[in-house]
Amino acid sequence: MGWLADETGLDKCAANFVPLTPLSHLNRALEVFPERIALVYGTTRRSYVEFHARVSQLASALKERGIVPGDVVAAILPNSAPQVEAHFGVPACGAILNAINTRLDVDTVTYIFEHSGAKMVLVDTQFLKLAEDAVKQMHGTPPQIIEVADPEHGFAAGGHYLEYEELVAMGDPMFDWIMPQDEWESIALNYTSGTTGKPKGVVYHHHGAYLATMGNAISWQMQLYPVLLTIVPLFHCNSWTHPWMMPMLGGTTVCCRDVTAKAIYDAIADEGVTHFAGAPIVLNTLINCKDSDRRPFDHVVEVFTAGAPPPAATLAAIEPLGFNVTQVYGLTEVYGPATVCTWKPEWNGIEGEERAEIKARTGVLMPMMETITVHDHGHEVARDGVHLGEIVMRGNSVMKGYFKNPQATQEAFEGGWFRSGDIAFMHPDGYIKITDRAKDIIISGGENVSSVEVEGVIAAHPAVSLASVVAKPDEKWGEVPCAFVELKDGATATDKEIIAFCRERLAGFKTPKRVVFADLPKTSTGKIQKFELRAVAKLLD
Repeated sequence: MGWLADETGLDKCAANFVPLTPLSHLNRALEVFPERIALVYGTTRRSYVEFHARVSQLASALKERGIVPGDVVAAILPNSAPQVEAHFGVPACGAILNAINTRLDVDTVTYIFEHSGAKMVLVDTQFLKLAEDAVKQMHGTPPQIIEVADPEHGFAAGGHYLEYEELVAMGDPMFDWIMPQDEWESIALNYTSGTTGKPKGVVYHHHGAYLATMGNAISWQMQLYPVLLTIVPLFHCNSWTHPWMMPMLGGTTVCCRDVTAKAIYDAIADEGVTHFAGAPIVLNTLINCKDSDRRPFDHVVEVFTAGAPPPAATLAAIEPLGFNVTQVYGLTEVYGPATVCTWKPEWNGIEGEERAEIKARTGVLMPMMETITVHDHGHEVARDGVHLGEIVMRGNSVMKGYFKNPQATQEAFEGGWFRSGDIAFMHPDGYIKITDRAKDIIISGGENVSSVEVEGVIAAHPAVSLASVVAKPDEKWGEVPCAFVELKDGATATDKEIIAFCRERLAGFKTPKRVVFADLPKTSTGKIQKFELRAVAKLLD
């Protein structure tokens, strides 16, 4: 292949090869941008010198508490300073970070604790009961609980556990980080529902995380010293790797614990926020907020949005307010965004519906990916804007695989591609456009909801014979779960009863917002025909 005839003495060594890791971004920032502000959270402002020292203390303290390389450290935290510190401090001691969705139900968190084998969990006081209830249900050794108080936001320490600041104080700010020896080493473990009811553990490596930071910065056309507002939760694909990216650019990460229009406008006006990412619901929040929540600002804020293409009316309303919106697409399995609707100069001047249609494209591959295309039976579909197929991907920012699930990993990588399960076509210029998400997944406010999981809960109701859950379009959330229920002969139940039953057992965003009682359409073999139910759900008020 590409080897010289004589490669004697040309081997890798410490001088010419260093494993890629986003940890290197922060070490470099300490040298290059020491006094620049790295992190803002409420009244907390930390320079890169201070931020690096805090990360070192956390890594050191974790080691002192018995965490060794290869261990999993979980976090049930909002977008806060400790969450950002954990994204560096946990891998800096050789451990793997498992950032858990704060909106999950107790059973799911219990499963994640058990499946990941987490040795420790950092828990915000607001979510302490969730962690405690999950631990009570566990079989096996539970993780150590470290309480992360946030008194500035109304969550004082309860005093029952070692508190985060006490933990950090135990650490050495000069701690020598345990850097990866192999860039294929794991850096993060993120659980996603995917197309099954049980969450799957998606494993990220240092190599992919590093290159994702590079790809995101290029795709977002970032320059030095950006100011990023954390709207995307850090438990979602590690906020698309953005916290790891910012030190590379000497940027400032502004944490937003509670996402409101006022909080966003305040951050833009007070902190000079230049970039944020979020689901289309965030755009609608900014458009429809009270005038008293708005603040003037004198620059254009760059916005990445994903989940569902913003409609023309949303784009027409948001852009005059000072926001430039770019559509991206990805999955947990590819570190967040993998495609971007890169704007072409020849599109300048296009307005209205045509502009919105272009901006709603799924786009083209980001720089860290090798190939992203649309396949039908193993071959690329015609680039004619008509023929449909499945989006498939290959590149450096594809996951290592699913933790403790080799069969699912093999299926996902069948034929040497990561198979997304999302249906799309290709325009003549190669831009991809999704026509339908994976059929059984409901995307509600940016959160994945497994219909299988919700159906299983409804089926446990004593009056229910069969249940099928599909997505119902929703102006606010994009999609919400809609349940079609077939009752047992002679049994009775109301929609409110079914919804209440689910709410006791599921996270709020997974709970059906509408219940329809009917005989479910079935094939000759008894399989429920969901496409018919989807058509009905679209017509419901």
